[in-house]
Amino acid sequence: MRSLPQPRLPAARPGRVQQSILFAFAALCLATGAQATSCDAATTQRDMNACAGTSFKDQDKKLNAVYNGYRARLDANQKKLLKDAQVAWLKFRDLSCEFQASGVEGGSVQPMIVSECLAAMTAERVKQLQALDSCKEGDLSCPAPK
Repeated sequence: MRSLPQPRLPAARPGRVQQSILFAFAALCLATGAQATSCDAATTQRDMNACAGTSFKDQDKKLNAVYNGYRARLDANQKKLLKDAQVAWLKFRDLSCEFQASGVEGGSVQPMIVSECLAAMTAERVKQLQALDSCKEGDLSCPAPK
């Protein structure tokens, strides 16, 4: 029984893989840029709501990262106090933003107003926690100096 000839694959040219990777990276960058641009140029309320929601989610991810990093270096009592403060702050933030958007309750703009408020308050909380995380020895208001 004769074996069938195997098809020959074209030899990879040097640089071909690098070109493919570069092309894929460029496409990804363009897609990311297009998404950012689309938020800047959003014209429908649905798009503006989605963009505001994305902005809040991004800030929320930052908050969780900063909170968890800071919390990791606290003692047990400080961890409990920080957790209690954070839970209270989250409730305050959510209720404050609900109140801020109450003037447009039921309207198509309400989700955007809520998300913008949540993003802004969350960004401020990130700054507060970063300041606590970087406070120095000698600062008497610093719970856990570096």
